[in-house]
Amino acid sequence: MKANSFDQNQVQELSRRIRLRILHEDDEVILVTAPNDEELTIIVKELLSYRSMNLKEIHQILSGIASEDKIRKALNTLLERSEVYLDNDGKYVASSV
Repeated sequence: MKANSFDQNQVQELSRRIRLRILHEDDEVILVTAPNDEELTIIVKELLSYRSMNLKEIHQILSGIASEDKIRKALNTLLERSEVYLDNDGKYVASSV
């Protein structure tokens, strides 16, 4: 595993920060809706406010709820809005307000 990758505890912690609409919840299962494009953009921005990440790291956290293509689209939207920028290491960084 690369030094910049997340360990399982970090992935779980960041995954808990993601708020999705719950359709059903019981003792054994939680059923949620996948985020739409705008919701995914907000989720990605929130993750980047925690720390800078590359596409693979973001996908590691969001696997199961968003494809790499959808994440890339959200990142491009954030880049166009100047809400994030790409650093020299290929990591996306949340812009300061």
